[in-house]
Amino acid sequence: MEEKGGKPDSEGRIFWVTRRMIIIKVHKGEKRNIVSICDENLIGKKFEDKSFQLDVSESFYKGQPLSEEEILGVVRNADSLNIVGKDSIRFALKNRLIDEPNIIKIKKISHAIAILK
Repeated sequence: MEEKGGKPDSEGRIFWVTRRMIIIKVHKGEKRNIVSICDENLIGKKFEDKSFQLDVSESFYKGQPLSEEEILGVVRNADSLNIVGKDSIRFALKNRLIDEPNIIKIKKISHAIAILK
């Protein structure tokens, strides 16, 4: 987790902005490349509601932290994306990798799948 100092507000209070790392992992197949993009703090956890179960397993999601530019470079060669977590979803929305209607929430955890090719 990375912390950055914030700017003082009108009353001189300083708020710290905590930014979690986004982790990606590439799964290369014979015909398809799947890229998992996940908030680091969710790896190894399971979430379940009445309709869905989300297992953020280390084997599928635990990869390496990359900068946004590096992630976009990797995504260019992806056939599909599996995205989990608030920061990862924000990144995907900002870069138009997914659309808002394609996001589901499982126990307040955002998740989306994008088929790119």
